[in-house]
Amino acid sequence: MTAADTRVYRLGEFHPFKGGDKRFLYLVPAGAIFEMDNDVSKLISLLSQGPVQHEQLIDGLVAEGVATSDAEQLLGEMYQARIVLNGKSSPEPPQNPPGVFPLQTLVLNLTNQCNLSCQYCYEFGEDKVATPEGKPKFMNLETAKASVDFLLEQSVGRKGVHITFFGGETLMNFPLLKNVVAYANEKAAAQGRSIDFSLTTNATLLTPAIIEFLSENRIGVTVSMDGPKEMHDKLRVFANGRGSYDIIEPRVRALIQGHRTRPITARVTLTAGVTDVVKIYRHLKEDLGFHEVGFAPVTTSPDRLYAINEQGMDGVLDQFHVLASEYLEYALRGEMHGFTNVSDTLAELCQGVNKSHPCGAGLGLLGVGPSGDIAPCHRFVDSDVHALGHISTGIDREKQNAFLDRGHIDTKYDCHTCWARPLCAGGCHHEAYVRYGDTGHPNLHYCDWIRDWTDTCLQIYGAISAKNPGFLEAFAERKAS
Repeated sequence: MTAADTRVYRLGEFHPFKGGDKRFLYLVPAGAIFEMDNDVSKLISLLSQGPVQHEQLIDGLVAEGVATSDAEQLLGEMYQARIVLNGKSSPEPPQNPPGVFPLQTLVLNLTNQCNLSCQYCYEFGEDKVATPEGKPKFMNLETAKASVDFLLEQSVGRKGVHITFFGGETLMNFPLLKNVVAYANEKAAAQGRSIDFSLTTNATLLTPAIIEFLSENRIGVTVSMDGPKEMHDKLRVFANGRGSYDIIEPRVRALIQGHRTRPITARVTLTAGVTDVVKIYRHLKEDLGFHEVGFAPVTTSPDRLYAINEQGMDGVLDQFHVLASEYLEYALRGEMHGFTNVSDTLAELCQGVNKSHPCGAGLGLLGVGPSGDIAPCHRFVDSDVHALGHISTGIDREKQNAFLDRGHIDTKYDCHTCWARPLCAGGCHHEAYVRYGDTGHPNLHYCDWIRDWTDTCLQIYGAISAKNPGFLEAFAERKAS
């Protein structure tokens, strides 16, 4: 007589969604996507009311028209995929980085000075964390060269690495930028490696000569621009209060026309009164000709006048949905749309991302200030509280580990029951510090928003994979902006 199988099964952790005419599961512990068929649906339905013993589960599947042998095989496969669990199952941890993570990107803040006085600036605005007093305002060549050497030394095993030039306004120290490009290319070539460059700029200082240099050296460019004149000039102003749109508009057009070796992208900061996402996108993408346009709500305390309230964020999400629908239409025709926020999420879905931390800050990415201080990322540059060392002495591993331990998803208990945590991991460290005074605090004010947006992108992914799967191949190597 055969002993009864006493195993009891329950549903694993997943988020169901539809794409096109197909049904999918987003498997939370693995950050993976699984396409459902009718038999899988039957199995999930049987477990939807609670745990079921093995024999009862098989009998239930047979009663639904599944052959006994197929039912056993199905249950085994779904157990391996962790769609169903039993008492022996243990949670699958997120992808933890190795003990020493090789550096991938270094953000060089060439200067902490800027020729604009944008009211929402995280570096010098009301919520600044930087403490630049008594420190150099412009990075010198010695510090820049040491930073390049540091990047190459700390990126063992990587064939290619990346430098992002940042500010302040990056182009206020353009002579140094030119020297860094030449030095970094020479040093990388001597090691048989490659080095890639990008920069962020407000575009006010662009000239034909600068544009030519950027194009010749294949330097990626992101322009901080908040839409058409009436919106851009609300907060992106000079010290005298004069808007900057009329200065940058012809320079942006010249950049897009003259820089032919890399796509030119726009980065929009959404603030109270600057939330017409569709109008901003139309202007930047269709009127000016940016290759891609990405949007981010301003990082600020909730009581600032330019902070977006809950109703405003709901309106932003509604407009994100409009552009997301357009994106899907383009994708099904095999065309790129240009809405960065969808592309970045699709890339993470395609790559099966399951984050232990919200981003690469303090891991594969570090920032270096004009003084040579090392920070977790560019948003913490010049902050004594968040410094992780100095370029002349290297990383303080104790401080780095403390920052990473604090930001790990395992410490964010509010996130442990959220199905979107593989992509979010609690949200931006800097946002958390500004809002809650703690880099490791989950950004709870965005939770519902993030879940809604992630579900939207999952549906887009599902529809594309069902109707034009080849389109997704381009996202296998894409890095999020």
